[in-house]
Amino acid sequence: MAFQDQDVYALTDKGNAELKASGTSLSAAELQVLVLIDGRSTLAQVAQNARGLAPGAVKEIARKLFGSALITSATEPTSDGLGSGFFSIAVPAGFFSSSAAQADPEVDQGVSTLRQKGYYVRIARRRAAARELKQGEQLTILAVDDDPDLLKLLRTIIKMEGFAVRTAEKRDDIVGALRQPPMPDLVLLDVQLPDANGFDVLAKMRLHPLLKSVPVIMLTGSATREAVLKGLQAGADGYVTKPFEPDQVMAAVRAVLGLPGKAGSKTDMWA
Repeated sequence: MAFQDQDVYALTDKGNAELKASGTSLSAAELQVLVLIDGRSTLAQVAQNARGLAPGAVKEIARKLFGSALITSATEPTSDGLGSGFFSIAVPAGFFSSSAAQADPEVDQGVSTLRQKGYYVRIARRRAAARELKQGEQLTILAVDDDPDLLKLLRTIIKMEGFAVRTAEKRDDIVGALRQPPMPDLVLLDVQLPDANGFDVLAKMRLHPLLKSVPVIMLTGSATREAVLKGLQAGADGYVTKPFEPDQVMAAVRAVLGLPGKAGSKTDMWA
């Protein structure tokens, strides 16, 4: 089987298990390539991001990983529209890595900070212009998380801050909430959902004509540098890790929406 620069590969269940295992028989180079293979990046992009490995070496390692059933060829469905088809919008190969090249200066600043500190716990990309709500205007926030207790907390604090709120726990709920008028003004999106991945949901939103400009703040218990950068590069407007204090979340929400902060709230977002 020929391994070409434009080929895209994804981890198999065996590959995922290998990454999570406490021990491995793979070499450091093989582990590096396995980590970089994400189901979106081409082999050329994997080689570009690999440290100390020539493109030819990356292809040979990919061939070995494929032969060991740790990776498989990635094929993605192609459709569009909002509704049940939303989750079959094709995410182009290299979406997460190529979007970094399109990042605006504020994202570049955040990435620079992440590189210095390893990862950043609370990040919010402030809206360029301040926003003033009209009398009686109420913005809508969609909170997506599979923890019902956390959703209840988010619903309570969001309502207390004067926003309308709707919630979703899984992919069908997300689709229904996005179709419900009015369109959400902001989405609080958990990364780990029972039947969906928050990064994939974010990517599909950024490709959808109706949803691409809706601000998204990622909520997650994982704060690795790679996870944060992945969200920022894919178009996330903010990143808050769990456990969080309610005012941290609402400070991020207000910053992203361009609303003034409340007295006493924490605003340590962009450093």
